[in-house]
Amino acid sequence: MQYAMARRSRRRYADVMRRIVLLWQHKTTVIAALCVAAILAHLALRFGASAAPAVSRIPLLITLAIGGVPLLIDLLRNLLKREFGSDLLGGISIITSVLLGEYLAGSIIVLMLAGGEALESYALRSASSVLAALAKRMPSVAHLKRHAEIVDVGLQEVAVGDTLVVYPHDICPVDGVVVDGHGMMDESYLTGEPFQITKTRGSTVISGSINGESALTIRTTQLAADSRYAKIMNVMRESESSRPTLRRLGDRLGAIYTPIALAVAVAAWVMTGDPIRFLAVMVIATPCPLLLAIPIAIIGSISLCARRAIIVKSPVVLELIAECRTAIFDKTGTLTYGEPALTEQLIAPGFSPPDVLSLVASLERYSKHPLARAILAAATKTGLPLLEVTEVSEAPGQGLRGTVDGRQVQVTSRGNLLAQQMPGADQLPPLAGGLECVVAIDQRYAAALRFRDAPRAESLSFVKHLGPRHQIQKVMIVSGDRESEVRYLAEQVGITVIHAQQSPEEKLAIVRAETALARTLYVGDGINDAPAMMAATVGMAIGQNSDVTAEAAGVVVMDNSLEKVDEFMHISGRMRSIALQSAVGGMALSVIGMAFAATGHLSPVGGAISQEVIDVLAVLNALRAAFPPTVAHDL
Repeated sequence: MQYAMARRSRRRYADVMRRIVLLWQHKTTVIAALCVAAILAHLALRFGASAAPAVSRIPLLITLAIGGVPLLIDLLRNLLKREFGSDLLGGISIITSVLLGEYLAGSIIVLMLAGGEALESYALRSASSVLAALAKRMPSVAHLKRHAEIVDVGLQEVAVGDTLVVYPHDICPVDGVVVDGHGMMDESYLTGEPFQITKTRGSTVISGSINGESALTIRTTQLAADSRYAKIMNVMRESESSRPTLRRLGDRLGAIYTPIALAVAVAAWVMTGDPIRFLAVMVIATPCPLLLAIPIAIIGSISLCARRAIIVKSPVVLELIAECRTAIFDKTGTLTYGEPALTEQLIAPGFSPPDVLSLVASLERYSKHPLARAILAAATKTGLPLLEVTEVSEAPGQGLRGTVDGRQVQVTSRGNLLAQQMPGADQLPPLAGGLECVVAIDQRYAAALRFRDAPRAESLSFVKHLGPRHQIQKVMIVSGDRESEVRYLAEQVGITVIHAQQSPEEKLAIVRAETALARTLYVGDGINDAPAMMAATVGMAIGQNSDVTAEAAGVVVMDNSLEKVDEFMHISGRMRSIALQSAVGGMALSVIGMAFAATGHLSPVGGAISQEVIDVLAVLNALRAAFPPTVAHDL
């Protein structure tokens, strides 16, 4: 019995403590509600039948004590730390209103500041609601296939290499590769592209995508904690924890606005001898558009980026990227696809390009060589048929051999072909840059196939538009690859400044030197890019090839696409524009109000009400940053 009573007592105590914590977390909302109740009570008593003036002031005094004193204590702490923020005006207004006996105006100022913070919290929750919805969508179990049976296991139990079944309409729990099945997946939550993506054997699937009508069997390539979905949820926590650092732009504007407001208020007092004019000016000058609109615009943009598969790890980059004048790119995997592509077929007399490519592609189906995929891709692109293959072998150092449609086909190296003294070997073309394989058909040299790491389809247009659209004045390639390869790519994409065969230390030195001259953007994808990314003004990792690179970058573009890099630059520019509209527009309206207050046409109470209207307009405009723009990129 005593044990049960003690347990109930502990439960009641825990419940009370939870409520206290909840109230503390929402203290600004509580203070704002108290202010509203006190102001209404004051008005009811003041204009009631028999209330004395002293009695009607009691609710206002309670509000100023409970709500105003904590705000002033926070302000005093900031002053002791030499942090002179824009909220200094609000604190001066509260003190002045109390000294002048304008308790109603002081209570409205407390309501304005507390209500503004409550509105900010609500707006930030609204701006990140998409991320919260994504977090709720994450499945808690996966369907693990073990031999002939399927068992449900927690996501933390899924290992790399496990075989999972994704049922129709299920959310994919981890990143992986399809090993069986054929269907469609909706990846729009993660990529922003409103398309159903075909999935078949060998296709990659990403966590968080919604399966279509057919069950798919996948082999996991990432742990649940490392998958795309988990990374997007992490950005929500990181962006929220970074909120206190989001007011750089607001502080710069406040450094201009605060002295102007104080000067107008003091001038109005000195010229008229009426301290009420000083208070009226200070009330409407309270800079809530600076305190609210800019953080809301930044958080909204972080939320929008996450929906577009762009992870903003350092919110300050949203401001800084617009100031970058030098763009530095890694080569492989950044401006290129990071995979060899067939670029040239040099065919010997007596053979035709379609026949050679069809025979070679048919044989390469049975090879794991890196060039096999490029050959198969070229054959698929041109619609060539794949023929029946027998007697396939791949002896070390001899290349790939097989009988294709009754013809002997060998894919090997130049040196091996010459060593065999193959007929027609004297027709081999001179060596060139890039990779190469040679083909013999029926014991005779037939073709040389050349490969290069092909530039992305959007690389040329992306590089060309950086100057006119984003004010980038200098574009460079800094790569560890051979100079011939880097120069070939630079010619393809329109870049003239290159640094080839650079070690990570040399890349770092180059970026530091360029950053000393102008703000820099560095875009890369490999581990060797991490030091350079950290040294650049803005470091951007493209793709998910390296966790080290992602940690070093301020922004992670999770899709291998330069369009997403451009999209981030557009979102950044739009965020800056919306933030400035909200802050500067709000300050402009406040300045107009200050003129009315200074000339006696606006009372302190009227000024406080006018400022609340200005705050709402500024916040509503700032919330636009969370919504997708009409034009995501201009490539």
